[in-house]
Amino acid sequence: MTTFTDFSLLRPTTTPSLISRPFSKFSTPRPFKLRCSLTEESTTITPSKLNGEALSNGGHSVAADCVIVGGGISGLCIAQALATKHRDVAHNVIVTEARGRVGGNITTLERDGYLWEEGPNSFQPSDPMLTMVVDSGLKQDLVLGDPNAPRFVLWNGKLRPVPGKPTDLPFFDLMSIGGKLRAGFGALGLRPPPPGHEESVEEFVRRNLGDEVFERLIEPFCSGVYAGDPSTLSMKAAFGKVWNLEQIGGSIIGGTFKTIQERSKNPKPPRDPRLPTPKGQTVGSFRKGLAMLPDAIATRLGSNVKLSWKLTNIIKLDSGGYSLTYDTPEGLVSLLSKSVVFTIPSHIASTLLHPLSATAADALSKLFYPPVAAVSISYPKEAIRPECLIDGELKGFGQLHPRSQGVETLGTIYSSSLFPNRAPAGRILLLNYIGGATNPGIVSKVRQLHKYLDFCCE
Repeated sequence: MTTFTDFSLLRPTTTPSLISRPFSKFSTPRPFKLRCSLTEESTTITPSKLNGEALSNGGHSVAADCVIVGGGISGLCIAQALATKHRDVAHNVIVTEARGRVGGNITTLERDGYLWEEGPNSFQPSDPMLTMVVDSGLKQDLVLGDPNAPRFVLWNGKLRPVPGKPTDLPFFDLMSIGGKLRAGFGALGLRPPPPGHEESVEEFVRRNLGDEVFERLIEPFCSGVYAGDPSTLSMKAAFGKVWNLEQIGGSIIGGTFKTIQERSKNPKPPRDPRLPTPKGQTVGSFRKGLAMLPDAIATRLGSNVKLSWKLTNIIKLDSGGYSLTYDTPEGLVSLLSKSVVFTIPSHIASTLLHPLSATAADALSKLFYPPVAAVSISYPKEAIRPECLIDGELKGFGQLHPRSQGVETLGTIYSSSLFPNRAPAGRILLLNYIGGATNPGIVSKVRQLHKYLDFCCE
């Protein structure tokens, strides 16, 4: 039996409240309100005129060095990189998006003193990501989580901190002494040899680090971050850097030492002085949420971003390049482009590419997108169990829930603790992710929840 919500944070008999729903029809507060969204890939891609000019030239517009189909964060980042770093080879880049806004699954909403995410919540502030932030003009809007904030895993009814640094390893209580010894010896190379096939995440971790590391750390991480099933996720694809350590050094520790030696022999080029320097391992967002990034990139690209353009056909020309036909608010529009980049869901790309390559289309149609629901819930601060508070405050990044613990939620992010100005004073905002590859039935549950909330708001 599973539970929809983990109550390890909450005092008994606490009732959640308040994330106002834009489609709510009431004007007075109700005791129970929550905001829930189901992440589903866009099924359209939509149109207009190019740079405000009529598109004509025998039914085509010779307009672009590159057309990027899809205005989500991937497509926009590619466009910005081409515009800032490769203008010599791609001077004219067009981004087309089927919907009436950019950002894809990034959805930030603000209301009644709350600011919450209905898609991804944060990003890793790597140098490529920080370069994108600076190039977008958002350096001053960047917010980073406290790298010293604890992270928790729910195990046997208790929230247990995950070790944040090597000195924490002997003392954290998420694993037994035997489990820690097994992990240590395995990392040194005292474990079974690699099999003769590509390993899943589960196979690799159990073989190298033992069952406890997998069940109490890696499995909840895979479920919470990838929404995936670690028994089918490829270790090489999902955690390639860790997989490669064993390849180059014979063990995880051996590979780590070899990597350090290689770095000392081949130092990295000087870091871009424009980039901020995060202090430790953390995550980032923006003052007004993640949607600031796609909005800023789209603003800089200006009229080269085409909203409500639906791609209906793509043809490879004998003379080189491609002809793309769009259904737009102004009618059918055709573009000629030297190159095309697809950053759209694979099942949509499959249909569009079938005339060009049935083999590629068939492969794309088989990719699985695990459904994930994002549920934001607010509580008064006094609803939090005292033992979960640090200096009277709920501090931390959040918590992950192994599938074996009987909690349906994959994990919970402490939104109002992680970034500033996410909730009114005295309120706690929690973002819960539910579903994933191991729980695809969440789709019907979320739709039932939407119907219930709509009924309650009549």
